[in-house]
Amino acid sequence: MVKTRFAPSPTGRMHVGNLRTALYSYLIAKHADGTFMLRIEDTDQERFMEGALDIIYRTLAETGLDPDEGPGRDGGVGPYVQSERCEAGIYQKYAEQLIEQGDAYYCFCDKERLASLKRTVAGKEISAYDKHCLHLSKEEIREKLDAGVPHVIRFNMPLEGETTFHDEIYGDITVPNEELDDLILIKSDGYPTYNFANVVDDHLMGITHVVRGNEYLSSTPKYNRIYEAFGWEVPVYVHCPLITNEEGQKLSKRSGHASFEDLLDAGYLKDAVVNFVALLGWSPAGEREIYSLPELVEIFDYTHINKSPAAFDMTKLAWMNGEYLHAMDPDEFFRNAEPYLKASLKDGFDLKKIAGMVQSRIQLYKEIPDQVDFLNAVPEYDVSMYTHKKSKSTAESSLAILKDTLPLLKDLESFDNDSLFGLLSSYAAEKEYKVNTVMWPLRTAVSGKQATPAGATGIMELLGKEETLRRLQAAVDKLEGC
Repeated sequence: MVKTRFAPSPTGRMHVGNLRTALYSYLIAKHADGTFMLRIEDTDQERFMEGALDIIYRTLAETGLDPDEGPGRDGGVGPYVQSERCEAGIYQKYAEQLIEQGDAYYCFCDKERLASLKRTVAGKEISAYDKHCLHLSKEEIREKLDAGVPHVIRFNMPLEGETTFHDEIYGDITVPNEELDDLILIKSDGYPTYNFANVVDDHLMGITHVVRGNEYLSSTPKYNRIYEAFGWEVPVYVHCPLITNEEGQKLSKRSGHASFEDLLDAGYLKDAVVNFVALLGWSPAGEREIYSLPELVEIFDYTHINKSPAAFDMTKLAWMNGEYLHAMDPDEFFRNAEPYLKASLKDGFDLKKIAGMVQSRIQLYKEIPDQVDFLNAVPEYDVSMYTHKKSKSTAESSLAILKDTLPLLKDLESFDNDSLFGLLSSYAAEKEYKVNTVMWPLRTAVSGKQATPAGATGIMELLGKEETLRRLQAAVDKLEGC
């Protein structure tokens, strides 16, 4: 059975790259009717951030990426928090096994000595350990351990030959062994490194597919050496491409939209974000781009993940968010839009009707104020707006239409959209105008904008008869004064 894991470190907000890793891990497992597991990798205690665990749990819940196993959902291979596994002595046990096999050794070198070590590989100078402590005798090691000399446990990498591994996206990759440093397995504080703990845990927890960013490609040969030293089966590797900003630079916290919570704070819908993140480096067949999570589970094929970096296109995300808003149930949209409408408009307007008008015209809720501000007062505008090629309007024809329709509107008893449209359509037919030629100056006069969430008659109904007539008269005065 396919089993994947999401193994975040609780060090802050959920980065978009981490969310994509979680999503792809979830989709791979669910597409194969497998198991999706959550494991908390908190061995780097210096970077642990208070509240970060809650962010992880909340993000997975909000995005629908519910783990089948994890903290609070025991699947028989827990604990699922690495610090708890440390307390159980799991990593120390396996590190000592490697020492007994000759595949690992105690290292007592201090920071000053380590900082001085260099090695030339393929013409490049790299920092690499020189295996100095590998050659200590058992007596020397015991003496130092008994004396409490600070130490780490290192893996004994070969210096000759090559290591080849296979990634489902990048294919076979071969690395000269002389490039592989003797990585640390257990740190001086007794905690395992990420590199060691995730190998041990992935094996003990039955992980079949490991999904992670391609920044870990260079570390994978080291992981495989550990797997081979234990005689364990190597999992399937799926390394995802880098996510960049619009300028092609690695997406960072400074970008302002690098985390899931950043995007929620900016007003993006969680379902739109999940949909968008799914397409950061992967694309389904065909032109369709809007998918629910169950639909993504159905069609996801990790072999179609791209090698090239994926650009985080804010314009596309905004478009996608708009598609979700436009398809939303009107009552739900109104509940979400109501606070923005109340904060933007004077009392007395039919907010639900206005919500229905703006729903198909916005991509983010925060755009609502700019869509409706003219209902409070007509903004300053230039009379050149009355000239409109498509409706064949000019300032002169607009003035004539406004002066003609003012008395007609004053006499209209029912000031609803249908009555207004009927009256103005009849006037257009009588004068042999196109309906748009009549509506353009009226809409301009009552809104002062070229784009509005409703047509002239819809706006006039919202404003009411008295305010509409006042605005139309002001427009006549403006045009006559030019």
